[in-house]
Amino acid sequence: MSKGKLAAQRLMNDCGIDDPTEIPLDLIVFGRGATLVEKSLKNSEGRIVFGKNSAIITINSDIPYEGKKRFVTAHELGHFEMHRNVITVHNDTDATLEFFKNGHQETEANEFASELLMPEHLFKKECAGKKFSPDLLRQLSDRFKTSITSVAYKYFELGSHPICLFYSHNNKVLYWKRPDNYPHFINDRTKLTPPDDSVATEFFEKRKIYSKEQSKQPIWKSTWFELKNWENDNNYKFFEYCIITPTYNTVLSIVWEEL
Repeated sequence: MSKGKLAAQRLMNDCGIDDPTEIPLDLIVFGRGATLVEKSLKNSEGRIVFGKNSAIITINSDIPYEGKKRFVTAHELGHFEMHRNVITVHNDTDATLEFFKNGHQETEANEFASELLMPEHLFKKECAGKKFSPDLLRQLSDRFKTSITSVAYKYFELGSHPICLFYSHNNKVLYWKRPDNYPHFINDRTKLTPPDDSVATEFFEKRKIYSKEQSKQPIWKSTWFELKNWENDNNYKFFEYCIITPTYNTVLSIVWEEL
């Protein structure tokens, strides 16, 4: 088990928390000995400043979604719990809050936030027996009061249906993930543009953002995966759902197959 997940579970055990949505997050922060402030920040989503015996966590009040504010708050709390003897001042941007971020402190803080806001036992319970879809991710986001992006990564880790993730910024694929033992081979497009016929490219080239009702878009298997010699695109049903953040010009493409 990761350091971040262990730290979150330790906090919940110390505080007697079973479902974190039942306790205001600011009270958890206060109870752990930090001060939480919300105000407008430039070029930063969250910040933590350590004093000799205290810390101030500041959240950008311009973040439009409460779920994302909660995730940023939990991320900063993770720094407070795990890194208080390592850093003195730290700013978090959309990049450091991204789960693909390499660097152990940011990874640990993201894993802490994920487990604190969406405890594994509760997340699995909420997913049990439910078919994967963009609507399910939105329902989980509402249930746990966190960002839909963080839900997508949690589902990738714990969900019952295999999904692949492709993270693009400024029309370049930065990272991708596929489940272990996934049967389809991904065409590596790291540092290249997304596929021409992908939903991600529709946003980057045409600024197209689908409505909730249309967010599950059919695509060819060959859009993101390599076809074997004997395979035909028509034999598969693949879909792409994009979580788009226009402010940062980022797209998280969620790709899955339905048999």
